[in-house]
Amino acid sequence: MSDGKRAASAPWIRTRLRTAPGAAVALAVLVLVTAFLAAAFPRAVDAYETEGLRHDIRRADAGRSTVEVARPQPGLELPREQREAAVRTPELTRVGGALVKALPAPLRADTSSVAYGVRTTKPVVATEPWLPRPDTVPPQLSYTAQTGLKKHARLVSGAWPTTPAEVTSASRAVRGTVTEETAAALNMKVGATLELPTAVGDPLKVTITGIVAPRDPRGSYWSADPLVRTPSLIPDPTSRFPQNYWTGTVLLAEDAGPALLSTATEPALFWRLPPDASALTGPDGARLASVIASLESGPGLLEVRAIAGDTAVLLTGLGHIVEANARMRDAISPVIAVAALGIGSVAAVVLVMTGALIAARRRAELALMRSRGGSLRGIGGRLLAETSVTVLPASALGLLLAVLAVGEGRWWPAALAAAGVGLLVCVALPLRTTLQHIRPTLHGAREDMVSARPSRRRTVAELTLLVLAVGAVAALRRRGTSGGGTDLLVSGAPVLVALIAALVLVRLYPLPLRLAARPMARLRGAIGFLSLARAGRSSAGGALPLLALLLALATAAFGGSVIAGIGDARDDAALTAVGADARVSGKGERATLPDELVRTVSDLEGVRSAAPLRIEFGVTMPETAAGDGGADGGGTDGRVTDTGADAGTGGGGTAGASGARAIAMVGVDPASYTRLARTTGLPDFPSGLLKATGPSAPLPEGATSAPERVLPVIASPAVAARLGKEQHAVDTLSGNFTIQVVGTVDRVASLASTNFLIVNSASLEQRAPTTLLLTGAPDPAKLRAAADRNGEEFVVQLRSEERARYVNTPMQAGAERIYLAAVAAGAGYALLAVLLSLLQTAPERKTLLARLRTMGLTTGQGRRLLAFEATPQALLAAGGGLFTGWATIVLLSPGIDLVPLALAGVAGSDTSPVTLRADLWSLALPAAGVVALAAAVAGVQAWWASRRGSITELRAGDSR
Repeated sequence: MSDGKRAASAPWIRTRLRTAPGAAVALAVLVLVTAFLAAAFPRAVDAYETEGLRHDIRRADAGRSTVEVARPQPGLELPREQREAAVRTPELTRVGGALVKALPAPLRADTSSVAYGVRTTKPVVATEPWLPRPDTVPPQLSYTAQTGLKKHARLVSGAWPTTPAEVTSASRAVRGTVTEETAAALNMKVGATLELPTAVGDPLKVTITGIVAPRDPRGSYWSADPLVRTPSLIPDPTSRFPQNYWTGTVLLAEDAGPALLSTATEPALFWRLPPDASALTGPDGARLASVIASLESGPGLLEVRAIAGDTAVLLTGLGHIVEANARMRDAISPVIAVAALGIGSVAAVVLVMTGALIAARRRAELALMRSRGGSLRGIGGRLLAETSVTVLPASALGLLLAVLAVGEGRWWPAALAAAGVGLLVCVALPLRTTLQHIRPTLHGAREDMVSARPSRRRTVAELTLLVLAVGAVAALRRRGTSGGGTDLLVSGAPVLVALIAALVLVRLYPLPLRLAARPMARLRGAIGFLSLARAGRSSAGGALPLLALLLALATAAFGGSVIAGIGDARDDAALTAVGADARVSGKGERATLPDELVRTVSDLEGVRSAAPLRIEFGVTMPETAAGDGGADGGGTDGRVTDTGADAGTGGGGTAGASGARAIAMVGVDPASYTRLARTTGLPDFPSGLLKATGPSAPLPEGATSAPERVLPVIASPAVAARLGKEQHAVDTLSGNFTIQVVGTVDRVASLASTNFLIVNSASLEQRAPTTLLLTGAPDPAKLRAAADRNGEEFVVQLRSEERARYVNTPMQAGAERIYLAAVAAGAGYALLAVLLSLLQTAPERKTLLARLRTMGLTTGQGRRLLAFEATPQALLAAGGGLFTGWATIVLLSPGIDLVPLALAGVAGSDTSPVTLRADLWSLALPAAGVVALAAAVAGVQAWWASRRGSITELRAGDSR
């Protein structure tokens, strides 16, 4: 200007945001959601690992988790006053406080439950005549004087034990107390006295002054040494006969420790330091294991001995608890990594697709700027600035929401993840946009997918990815995830498989279009031909939407199949443990069920069928069969091996001198057991082979079974391989007879053992059932009431209650929540990818409809045109997603073991491998959603375009 002043110009960023506020808000929302998911994932993993570690420590027995420092009594060479001072409360408290402070991080003590004192390590035989002697063996008692009794107990009767005068090693009378359980079991009352022999002089007399009750019976104060709380009846190891005696603990007054120095009970000093798990986090597990190892036999032990004495030792089972937790974590991590990489890849592709959509909408604008002399650096800088203004606050807000939603976890992995999302969008959008304008271009010819030919670079890239995918799948199938540790290449195998499938489908996509376009061109109507022509007219970058869809659908299918596999494994384990929907049995293996009980329970409301079983454990295998060379071989078909006995069922597996093995014999009613097997999904039972006819006909009431009677039996494959087809004589509690194998089944209800025989119970001498299996949904309270009505105690087990045992440790529950989120996020990103791909070509569709309406196209025809145009791509994505998800699961299932997620940590559960299987709903629902959304968007576009006039859509200068 002539006056030297520059003309005012509006700021670029403000102008752009005002021009397209909807696009800016949509981008910010997408980045917000993606940043939230990215930041929440590492915090969620930290949270469930932290909860799992704390849960394992808190739920463990206090005797295992407590850190105990102990040392023998002071040496006899020391002066008496010095020995007594070492076991008095002030000195014990001083040492205990120093030990608490010396614990290295992250190990911390729960100071509210710390206990120190003096205890006897050699039980004393109590000869008082009023004490109980179950098998004429007198009880053996221990004595302890520990701090904190009044804090951790309440007085039930009598008075607290005190020390009216200073107790020394020469004292011959002290006071003590016992718990309610000890008093009830050992007939102790207030005022009772006990005597401990001393090395010199009169015995030490202990007077019971009170009875106490624990405030927290499960706390470490009372559970670190369970005998302090509850006495125990144990067998006498020195007796040749089965004799039991009582053992328990008497709590002396807090300052009565010096009196134990004169006894022959080998007193020892101890400091019990229960761990405080409230401050531990999941990542602390490795450091905690290292610290415990150092305290047990390393530099940490030297520091402990410098405080407590040179003879001090540190005892704890906390290291084993931490190691078990680490094994669980290492087993789960690779499976979780598969979901994380899958969803991360889908999110990255969707963000890039969003950048492509924005670039396509602004292509004409930036081409104009480039043609007027705009530099790539200047254009890229402006795009980076306007993108950062929207994206960076959204990423920060997503991080904040993740921190608030998942309250426990490290912040820096979440911050890195959220920053990665923001950086990807800030870099990808300007970079993709500017690369399209390296050289100014005029409006070019259309890019038709049917005629496009892949370049050599693309071919090389596809072959490279194919090699990586094949290598990852091969590694996963060979090594699996059960070995622990996370391998990114192995965990990324589903992503690579989906990537290859997407590239292959994009290459194959033109073939059906070309074949379908020819017959359509001969038809009179224009809708079919136009829809195929429009479906083929697509950008050469059409692989990106398809890649996002296949990745999302494959990840959702994988996650859904994992969840379904976990549920199926738990259902199967519960069925194996119970045998049916409900089970009634005696407390002992040989306890039988009365006929009245069987009838009463069978007639209960909700019971569909009942199958009585007579189960006899410990049946000796015939010597001729047990000694065969195939005793440990496979089954009849070479697939089943002899796994020995199941300890929980008494299934046999012990070998005597003659090589005989113990098996289980199950007597069944063929008809009712066949119905049970059919209902519960057990293998088909050939009941016709057990007909009680001929020599196996039922015996008259009271008749004895002759050994020459031949009974047909159905055996497990392992037992059938040993017995063969020959006849063998067996001796059982149900009668003596000869058996001959006539068939095999892999499993039998209510038994986990693989060594069993099934016989018709009607052919047995003793037929009374020991177990009753029920199907249906009986009321648990009524079932237990009916079982207890006979005056005897019977055990009632429910499949639903057994199933509930597997749900859930915090680590398993956290991993399942992550997989549920992966399924939901995968489905959401798949639908978003469909929406973005349709929005990218929305202006062209609206212009096409406007032009065709000027040529006489009706509104209904316009809707059909857009629907038919979207159908090929939607069907390609849905079908490709179904196939990719199914193929990924089939390829990777041999390397995936779901036991750590499904059954680990439950005592007595079946730990056989749980393989991954394809879940139909996880495959079909996301794919159907893709097709439905594509049709819905096409219909909405056609409806919206019909509401606007053709003049509005056909203005000069609009995109063509």
